Formats: sequence, C-alpha cells, structure tokens
Amino acid sequence: MNRNRRCSSLSGDQGLSRRQLLSWGAAAAATVLSRPVLAQNRLRRVVVWSEGTAPADVYPKDINGAIADGLKSLSGWEVVVANLNDPDQGFSGSRLEQADVLIWWGHKKHGDVKDALVDRIERRVKEQGMGFIAVHSSHFAKPYKRLMGTACTWGAYKVDGSAVQLIVKDPAHPIAQGIRNFTLPKTERYAEPFATPTPEAVVFDGLYLKPDGTSEPGRQGLCWTVGKGRVFYFTPGHETYPDLFRDDVRRIFRNAVEWAAPRAS
Repeated sequence: MNRNRRCSSLSGDQGLSRRQLLSWGAAAAATVLSRPVLAQNRLRRVVVWSEGTAPADVYPKDINGAIADGLKSLSGWEVVVANLNDPDQGFSGSRLEQADVLIWWGHKKHGDVKDALVDRIERRVKEQGMGFIAVHSSHFAKPYKRLMGTACTWGAYKVDGSAVQLIVKDPAHPIAQGIRNFTLPKTERYAEPFATPTPEAVVFDGLYLKPDGTSEPGRQGLCWTVGKGRVFYFTPGHETYPDLFRDDVRRIFRNAVEWAAPRAS
C-alpha cells in the first residue's frame, strides 16, 4: 500500500508526470552527449616559437611570424606565436599544455633555453603526444636534441651560395601531399652525415648545387615517432634567405602540422 501511494504521488499535482520525467532524462542525456562533441570541435593549437634573432630586413616579424602567417589558412587550427623573450620564455600559463603541435626555430641562443622548459616539452611529446617540428639550425635546439637523444650534428655547415633541390622521396607521405620537386636558389648547406637516430621516413631528399659546379646530397625532411609524439625536422630555413615565405615551403609546414598533431584515441 505504501509503495502504491508513493508511486501515485509522482503523478499528482505536487509530483512529476511520466512525460516530465522522460523529458528531463532526454535533456540530461543530450547534455552528457554534447560534452565530447564540444571537445572534438575545439580548435587545435599550433605554437610557433623562435628566439628573435633573425634579421628584420628579411623577416620583419621574425621567423615565427613568417611561419605563422603561412599556417593561417589551416582549417580548425589556432596559430600562436611565442618568443624566447616572452614571459616564461614563451610558455606562461597553460600555453604548452594546450599546444597540439610546437614548431621551433633557434640559432644563436640555444643555451638560453631553460632545462625545466625542455623537460616539459619532452614530457608533452613523449607522454602526451604533442607534435614537434624543428626547423633548420634547431637541430642543435635543446628540445630537439633531447627528443633525439643524439648529438644531432651535421658533417659540415657552409654558407657559400649553394642552391638546393628538394626532391620528393616519399610521395605517399602526408607531408609530401601537393608538393613537387622544387629548388631553393640559396641556402646554408648542411653536409651529411646527420647524427640522429635512423628516421622512420625521409619525406624530402636533397641535392646541393654548389657554386663550383659540383653537387652534394643532403636530406631535407625527416620524420620520427618519439614516445607518443611525432617529430619532423626540416633542413631549410636559414635566417638570411626568405625561403619561409615560399608557397611550396608553407605547404610543407601546413602538411607537417596536420601530420604531427595527436591522433584521436
């Protein structure tokens, strides 16, 4: 009797009708289901970092500004620039923790980067799957060397007016999509060997065309998986040449960002 009374009271004036209960349950379920959808629809974030030493007559907004401008057409991405001279060396607050991909360019100030920041970057890549893209002289950057675990030296470094042909070696790779062989008229020549672990893919091979008429091979785009994260190294990007404004180079960066981003679990 008491159970009947208790049930009947839910349908009374002071209780909830069956229709109201069903409506409430549907609304609650919709709220719960919407949460992962909202999370999936958030803008992904790429942070473009540089040390601020590029000549202003070549890169008026520094290297990070040039690369960031080339990424603006990416759909579904927020592009953020960061600099060594910013608070916390560019990573104040939760900027690093919110980054899906980090692009890094350094040259003269590798030693100024704090080891604590390098520790955080290593953890974000290896344990949490953040993508990392190192550009040109960033083969000596602390985060890149930490991720590779090797000396990351090239056999030689020459600014001698050499051109370089970028050759698509792995046309099926996502970073190579829409790219054909092209030539950069001047570059800093990095001679093999490159002291890194064996890459899982060489997307772009290269051939340096030296002023004396001879040529020399040199890889230009290499990929690794490090822990849960993906790493891409792009050889061009010397600060005295405007290569980072070229459409084909910018397409490579856009492809690399999409490739390096964490995969949905």
